[in-house]
Amino acid sequence: MNQSKLELLTPHNCQVIFIDHQPQMAFGVQSIDRQVLKNNTVALAKGAKIFNIPAIITTVETDSFSGYTYPELLDVFPNQKLLERTSMNSWDDQKVRDALAANQRNKVVVSGLWTEVCNNSFALSAILEGGYEIYMVEDASGGTSKAAHDYAMQRMIQAGVIPVTWQQVVLEWQRDWARKESYDAVMKLVKEHSGAYGMGVDYAYTMIHKAPQRTQTAHEAIAPVPAK
Repeated sequence: MNQSKLELLTPHNCQVIFIDHQPQMAFGVQSIDRQVLKNNTVALAKGAKIFNIPAIITTVETDSFSGYTYPELLDVFPNQKLLERTSMNSWDDQKVRDALAANQRNKVVVSGLWTEVCNNSFALSAILEGGYEIYMVEDASGGTSKAAHDYAMQRMIQAGVIPVTWQQVVLEWQRDWARKESYDAVMKLVKEHSGAYGMGVDYAYTMIHKAPQRTQTAHEAIAPVPAK
């Protein structure tokens, strides 16, 4: 067993790469609901922003095929330089390899499209040629079919890739609820993106801890009743 893989992810030992979160790539995804995929991807990005995790965004054939990166992802990193490629394998591009090396963190958290092509080729190459540890965010990645996604995940796991989910990664970064400097931001993220968990947080805040309940806005309160 590689002992370094037993180390938990922390804000200081990993970096994140987002691969080809572009509309044409998302159109082909059949392994996960596309809106859920976008929710999970943006949630992971917001988590990385909270903990100041170095992030790379790489794109492929933007103008000729794939379209522009999700605006919601770009909103999280408004000044991020996008690394445009021609190869399906991000590892083939020198700009990507240089960006990974510059961050000086051996654990790489990966979210991308498609699982069986861009994610798979990058993960295997980065392990073989770069010696990186790859943490594949299963629910922030998607394939052209459930079988394509599942078998790609199995192939990568057999090669040493570690499967994770976006919420698992963010909570591993937080680790201790006594870390107050990130607590409020993580709770806000959970309420925005974590579905039932977020609803539970809202319930606990208002019903148990008696946080102020949200009421109508002034505009809502004075809005005229539609004529019958």
